Amino acid sequence: MSAPHPSPAELPPSVAPPQQVVAEAVPGLPEITAGADLAGLLVRACAAAGVALGPDDVVVVASKVVAKAEGRSVPADQRERALDGESVRLVAERGLPDGRTTRVVQARSGPVLAAAGIDASDVAEGTVLLLPADPDASARALRSRVAELLDVGEHGGRGGRAPAVVVSDTSGRPWRDGVTDFALGAAGLAVLDDARGRLDRSGRVMEVTVRGIADEVCGLADLVKGKAAGTPVAVVRGLGAHVVDGDGPGAAKLVRTGPADWFAHGHVEAVRAALGLAEREVAPPPIVPGGPVTERAARAVVVASAGRGLRGAEVSQDDDHGGAGGSGARLAVSGPALAVGAAVERLLAALWAEALEADVSEPAEEAAAGGEASRVLVELRVRERS
Repeated sequence: MSAPHPSPAELPPSVAPPQQVVAEAVPGLPEITAGADLAGLLVRACAAAGVALGPDDVVVVASKVVAKAEGRSVPADQRERALDGESVRLVAERGLPDGRTTRVVQARSGPVLAAAGIDASDVAEGTVLLLPADPDASARALRSRVAELLDVGEHGGRGGRAPAVVVSDTSGRPWRDGVTDFALGAAGLAVLDDARGRLDRSGRVMEVTVRGIADEVCGLADLVKGKAAGTPVAVVRGLGAHVVDGDGPGAAKLVRTGPADWFAHGHVEAVRAALGLAEREVAPPPIVPGGPVTERAARAVVVASAGRGLRGAEVSQDDDHGGAGGSGARLAVSGPALAVGAAVERLLAALWAEALEADVSEPAEEAAAGGEASRVLVELRVRERS
């Protein structure tokens, strides 16, 4: 029996959206260097530009200037070592035509990003810039310093509260072309608007809607901030209902990991993990999909042979010009019957990750030599996956 429909009095109140939200870029910030009083420079730039900061405002600051002020620069030749140090886990990795690799990882700062967010643009020659080590702590420190300078909040004598501060970064998204800004760190902003339990316009109870307010704020601010124009700060007005007195849980609350993460691996990496391979145990596939079937089949053999291995089975490869389009590959798997059966299943999984499939022949007995146990031979005719 279903639960009774709750009465309107039992439901959380609906939150009326603001009639207007405005984003305004803050010009006039100088080049930020390690140790700079970023909050002080920001407040002075706002005053010079006539941008009066109020208790309902959200100040959005690009992570790059936060990282510069925190001295997060490292020599460019230490990039790969830094990437290892900034990565919690590998999500996907692909090989570039010049022999380098590009990695998508979960960064120590929280989100999943290409190269852990390490940036080589708009930095000193011969250096790269890491993300802030603790973006939420960076946002809290900025907000506290802004409150002190404005003489509001717990550090001020006039009461009231400081504007919220969000540290933003830029990222691509699965299934969508183009990059957008998102909240890397936050203080003083309710980063999520949980609408579950409210009524929609039809009187139905909403069950899954949780809006990412902080990310939406960053996307709006990015429309007026200018990476090339040197305006890394914007003020967003009209969201006072989401600005809070305390610092709040921060942007860490937005990161989805663990059992709730349906996309913990790229599809190739998921197959490799299922086959028992450790991260980076074999070379990554190329960043451009496709390529000759023979090359992809050979890579699948390497993958199937790694990790738990083929357990005594042997694999050889020949071209198969009778395949679809006149191009394919033939894999011959021989050895003890049990090992061959296991090897074929590993090969089929590895081939799938290369967008390939195979017709598998019936096992044929091989002549045993020197009293060895019975051996079998199985052939896989490899082709593009239909």
